[in-house]
This record gives sequence, structure tokens and C-alpha cells, in this order.
Amino acid sequence: MEAALVVVVVALALGFDYTNGFHDAANAIATSVSTRALTPGIALILAAVMNFAGALLGTEVAETIATAIVNLDGASTRSELTVVLAALVGAIAWNLITWWFGLPSSSTHALIGGLVGAGLAGGMAVYWSAIVDKVVLPMVLSPLVGFGAAFAVMIGVLWIFRNASPGRTGRRFRLAQTVSAAAMALGHGLQDAQKTMGVIFLALLAAGWADPDAGIPLWVKLSAAAAISAGTYAGGWRIMRTLGRRIIDLDPARGFVAESVSAIVLYANAFLLHAPVSTTHTITSAIMGVGATHRLSAVRWGVAGNIAVAWVLTIPAAALIAALFTWVLNPILG
Repeated sequence: MEAALVVVVVALALGFDYTNGFHDAANAIATSVSTRALTPGIALILAAVMNFAGALLGTEVAETIATAIVNLDGASTRSELTVVLAALVGAIAWNLITWWFGLPSSSTHALIGGLVGAGLAGGMAVYWSAIVDKVVLPMVLSPLVGFGAAFAVMIGVLWIFRNASPGRTGRRFRLAQTVSAAAMALGHGLQDAQKTMGVIFLALLAAGWADPDAGIPLWVKLSAAAAISAGTYAGGWRIMRTLGRRIIDLDPARGFVAESVSAIVLYANAFLLHAPVSTTHTITSAIMGVGATHRLSAVRWGVAGNIAVAWVLTIPAAALIAALFTWVLNPILG
């Protein structure tokens, strides 16, 4: 039974990774597509390739997911796998719900919420202090940093190019967006694919199929990278329209600044803090920041408010779905 559960968990984890890819593809390419810096087809290929590359750059975020959210020590193998399985169901369900409504919610927080909800329903201990340090604080601070930094950098760009030809400047920033979109996609792979690696590693450790001292196996890294890359290539057009057109009307300069600032925030959290932050929160707040430099009314705050509601609901909603699924599974799996 345990072997079958591990296989199901790995398959579901890769399925979550795929939904993460098409759900969050907009994070990397919406601004470039909306400003016509890249065609949709080229943008998706670029994002898929860079997501794959980013997924292989490190494992620090994966280890945080595997070891710093729920304490599975002392539980039976079947109970541990049930918690991981239910967490994935909660995360996938919330990803699909928000994708359907075109809301750019966080796959990161959906997975963390799923782990917390399933862990509590399964009688496991939750590392609340680690969640506050590694999840809650970055969840609050990253959008604020993204908004503030994007606003400040955009003010600087406007001042530097205040006397430049608008047409020539626009063409240059369209070219520059190829680089910034690639950097954003690399950061997305670095952050989001690692979460799937962490969940698979958690299942393998529970079943005794992996050595905690040996780190995450290469096949886990490659499969997670491939799944998020394939999902990214499938696209996420509903959410792309929200990020690219409904928050503000982007121009190439603002698109470049939003992507560049977001990529830096993602890299800093992955390499320095080892914190699983949301690419969705980061890019959305950066888009609002560059939009606010035009005028505050340029940001469609009603749309932003709907997105904020989805952000707030993500962790508790995914946790509730995962908890319900845990209560259903426990009697079945004994």
C-alpha cells in the first residue's frame, strides 16, 4: 500500500507542478506580451526554457518545504503519505479554481496551506515559527518591496529618459524586455519548481526511499523541472489577461522595470533567505508600483482588490480543502 501511495503522491506532485506552470506562466510573460515586446508563442517558449533552467539552480527552497512546514516525525508511513497526498489535492484544487476565474493567486501559498491543513487534520505538529519566518513575513514584505522598488526604479527611469525620443526609447525597452522576461521566468523556475521537489522528497523520505543526507535525487529535480516547463508552455491566458491588461495599461519601460524588480526579489529570497515566496504576489505588486508612477488612478484598484482577496483566501482555502480530504482518506487508508 505504501509503495502505491508514494507513486500516487509523485504523480500528483508533478500534476501540481504542471498546474503551477500554466497557472503562473503569466507571471513571467504577461507584461512582455501585453507591450508586444514578444509574441505569445515566443514568450511561452522562452518562459518554458527558462523555467526548466531555473528549476535546476538550487534546492534550498525545496528543503524548506520538505522540512520546515509540518513535523511528520513519529507518524506512520501511511499517515505521512496521506498528509502529503491531501496537501497536493488542496493545492491543485485551489489552483484550478483561481485559474478558472482568472485570478493570479499564489501556487506557493496554496501548497503551504495544503500542507498545514492536512497536517493539522492528520494530527501532526506544524512549525508555526518557521511558517511565520519563512512564509508569512515574506508574503507580507515581498509585495511591499516589489511595489516600492518598482515605483522608485520607474521614477529613476522616467527621469533619465525624460528628454529621449519616445519612439526610440520604446523600441529599446521592448528589446530589453526579452532579457527581463527571461530573468523573471528563471526566478519562477527557481522558486516554484523547487516546491514540487520538496513535496516529492518529503514523500520519499516518509517511505524510506531517499537518504536525507544525500539531498534531493537528480530524477526528482529533472522531473519537476520538466513538469513546470510543460505547464508553462501550455499557457495561462485567463490570468495573463488580468496581469497584462486589467491592472494597468503597460508600456515597454514599465514592463521592463516590473519584470526586473520582480526577478531580483525572487533571487534574493531563494539564495539569501531560502524563503518560498510567491512569484504572483511579487510581479503583481511590481506592476502596480510602475503603474502608480503614471498616476494613482492608472491602477485599476477594483481589480487589484479582487486579487488581494484571492491572496488572503489562498492559504486558508487550500488548508480547508486539504483537511477535508485528509478526513475522508484516513478511514479509507486506515
